[in-house]
Amino acid sequence: MKKAIIFHGTDGTPDDFWYNWVAEGLRARGYEVSIPAYPDINKEPIGTFLPKVLQAHVIDEETLLIGHSAGVPLILALLEHVKCGQALMAAGFSEPYDGVERDPILQDSYRWDTIKSNCANLVFINSDDDPWGCDDVQGRTMFDHLGGTQVICHEGHFGSHGAKQEFPTFPLLLRLAA
Repeated sequence: MKKAIIFHGTDGTPDDFWYNWVAEGLRARGYEVSIPAYPDINKEPIGTFLPKVLQAHVIDEETLLIGHSAGVPLILALLEHVKCGQALMAAGFSEPYDGVERDPILQDSYRWDTIKSNCANLVFINSDDDPWGCDDVQGRTMFDHLGGTQVICHEGHFGSHGAKQEFPTFPLLLRLAA
């Protein structure tokens, strides 16, 4: 059975924004979907956080990984260790951004070739007006390293409590899911 895991961002919960809406759309297509709660995402250093996530999930070539914001660098770190069928990454980043010197979710470097070989279908969805710096430039950095598909929108952060952006649905992301 195809399965999907949706990773929320910093200070997020499984009930935020579009996560359940996308999950329902994927379930209608026959996916088994989980949206795990990770309150320590981007608070606990990736070196100790990643092993917990790897242990908690079975990820294989039938798995669709979806990440939002801090969920994206988590997916990049996961893909250094496991293969997946597709990764959809919204408002992601792989480098420190304006105003932030270091995020605990970021690795010092990524094994780009390993990530690319572990997932042939990578999609980066970023906005040119992201209020947190997870913008189209960040998306382009990941795209330049990994290839895949980059989609640039003008939709903010695709959901943000701090920016007061509800974003209850995400039809584009659901359409891009293989």
